[in-house]
This record gives sequence, structure tokens and C-alpha cells, in this order.
Amino acid sequence: MRTTCAPARRKAKNRLFQKVKGFVGGRGRLLRTAKETLVRAGVYATRDRRVRKREFRKLWILRINAAVRERGMRYSEFIHGLNEAKIGLDRKMLADMAVADPAAFDVVVAEVKKVLQVAA
Repeated sequence: MRTTCAPARRKAKNRLFQKVKGFVGGRGRLLRTAKETLVRAGVYATRDRRVRKREFRKLWILRINAAVRERGMRYSEFIHGLNEAKIGLDRKMLADMAVADPAAFDVVVAEVKKVLQVAA
């Protein structure tokens, strides 16, 4: 008697079609196209997990720069002053402070200005 892999094959196809559910056109209905699309989607996902980190860092730097310029400094001066003052806040925390807690950010900026004036 000839054996087939019909149940296993159907299960594999169903798993694949569950993953591509909601894709447009043949990408969600045709087996070969769905497989190709899934591979490409995985590549994009891997790449964009790294890109997301870059994008957030850019956003934090923009926010810090805007907040620091309102207080009469430049971003590069501010970061240099942070390092000189040995303040261990990262850009994510600083950006959050600049948006959510301007009073605390003012304290940090004042500390940085003080250290930079002493050094000069």
C-alpha cells in the first residue's frame, strides 16, 4: 500500500497560511507566493529590529537637543558636560525627563553648566 504525507502536508500548509493571514492578494492565498513572502517578511523583521534601535536613538537626541537649546546650550556641549560631571543618565532617560519632568531636566542642565564654567 502506498503511503502519503497528506495529513502532515496539510498541517504544514495550514500553519503557513495562518502566518500569512491578512496578506494582500496571492500572498495570502497561493502556496509558493506565501512562502516567498514569509521569507522576505522574516528578513525585514530581522533588519528592522536593528533599525528601530537607531530610530529611537535619533528621536532621543532630537528631543534632548531641542530641550537643551531652549536653555541656551548646544547638544554636543551638553553631552560633554554630562561626561565631565560624571552624570550617568542615558539619552533615553534624558529625553524622557525633558518631556515629562522639565524641572528635573533644568537641574541637570544647571549642574552641567556649572561644571563647564569651572572647567573653562
